[in-house]
Amino acid sequence: MTELRELVAEELSLPVDRGVAAVAGAIAARHGAASRAVLFYGSCLRQQQLEGLMLDFYLIVSDYREAYAKRWLAAANRLIPPNVFYFEADGLVAKYAVLSEADFAHECGPEAWTVSTAARFAQPSRLVWSADAAAAERTIDIVSTAAPTLMEWTIPHAADVNGSRQLWARAFELTFAAELRAERLSRSATIVEADPDRYERVGAAAVGEIAHPLRSREEAIRWWRRKQHHGKRYSIARLAKASATFAGGADYIAWKINRHAATSIALKPWQRRHPLLAAITLLPRLLRGGVVR
Repeated sequence: MTELRELVAEELSLPVDRGVAAVAGAIAARHGAASRAVLFYGSCLRQQQLEGLMLDFYLIVSDYREAYAKRWLAAANRLIPPNVFYFEADGLVAKYAVLSEADFAHECGPEAWTVSTAARFAQPSRLVWSADAAAAERTIDIVSTAAPTLMEWTIPHAADVNGSRQLWARAFELTFAAELRAERLSRSATIVEADPDRYERVGAAAVGEIAHPLRSREEAIRWWRRKQHHGKRYSIARLAKASATFAGGADYIAWKINRHAATSIALKPWQRRHPLLAAITLLPRLLRGGVVR
């Protein structure tokens, strides 16, 4: 076991609130025998009071077809992964994304279609449910690839930064720019400063596990530009798909934008009934105002 895998395994095994574990188990039960692991991540990891918050989970499944009763959901998950669903259990509210083990491994690796999954799991998360010991070990293996992948992508672009913390901040800044985000520009540094010692340890171990030759800085700049353009288009496609899978999706998006960008968006009844049309009408105004980047 490498130093990085030990760090990841220890972090994934840290205890969570009893309610979080209950929600994770209920999510897994919803998808039956296809469920392999449930990961808890995001800002709620640092919260003691969970009521009124939306918890974030990833459900890892063996196969999309086995995970769904409806074929179109399996097809949508395969074509534009992940699917995202709204969920309530034990008085807590959550959303969860669904990826197959194969897609999860691909998206945490250097050839990922988008940069979002590797960036997300280079940050702290918890393995709160697994089907068996083999599923848990496989999940640890995959999560352990996320930080080296992110460092491999970022280091060539970051010749002008000093130290591990600035390197991580640059990594999150670049990945945020590859999504439609409402967070302020300072958000990337805030993530690192929430637990700087953790990022120092994981960063040092991750750099030691980079397996591929690094790009030149010019190649890296071009690569990130392509990923950022692709990522924003992909984010729009995912939002469109989520309008069919995510109950209350329009209200959640408005809440998240208001929270991160200090806006006061209030949805009209027709926007709640037609979230995709609402997104299409709101997006140009949000982009012009710099609320969403």
